[in-house]
Formats: sequence, structure tokens, C-alpha cells
Amino acid sequence: MKRLTPPCIALCALLLPAFAPAQDLVQSAGKHAKVVLDNADVRVIELNMPPGASTGMHEHATDQLVVFLTGGTAKQVGADGATKELTRKAGDVAWSAPVKHDTTNESKTPVRTLVIELKKK
Repeated sequence: MKRLTPPCIALCALLLPAFAPAQDLVQSAGKHAKVVLDNADVRVIELNMPPGASTGMHEHATDQLVVFLTGGTAKQVGADGATKELTRKAGDVAWSAPVKHDTTNESKTPVRTLVIELKKK
């Protein structure tokens, strides 16, 4: 039986996350995310993000709407490492195609949003 060498093990450990499926938002955001509606057409997730909190890297496999219940500033990091700053006001609504990203609340106050994931195309 062949054994893996330490350099091979290290390389596998570095590359494995790139091939692993991203987590669901509710799993990755933990106590900051709560499903408030889930039916055949949509899943609605309420996010309550304290200052500095992160959703963790997750994937939205379908189109989605995001309704900002409070305003704030966030930093998003995509699966490719690209970053962008977002500033939203209470009442703003955003549309997004499927995406894999992590979002961190950069505000000094908590940010509340509703993420509405569409299940049908």
C-alpha cells in the first residue's frame, strides 16, 4: 500500500476547499440566520448581522431578492476572492443571480435583511 507524502497531504489540504460545495446561508451564518418561510416557491431567510459579523462563505443556487430592513455597509468577498463594498438604505431591494460569497457587516450598528430565494425558474 502506498503512503501519501507530507507535501502531497499539504497540497490536498489546500486544494480541497476549492472543490468542496459551499454551505447553505442558514448553515454558514449560524445564529444570525433564521428561515421564516419555506414553501415550494420561495425560502425567506431573516438575517440579523451584528457589527463585524460574517455570513461565512455560502452559495445561493437560485435567483434571489434581498430586502434591506435597516441600512448599512458591507464587504462582500466572492468565491474568486474579488471584494466589493456595498452601502444600502433601509427599504432598498436588490436582485441577484446565483452567487457564492461571504458578506461581513462593516457598519457600527446591526443590519437586518430578508433574503428571498426563488425556487422556480
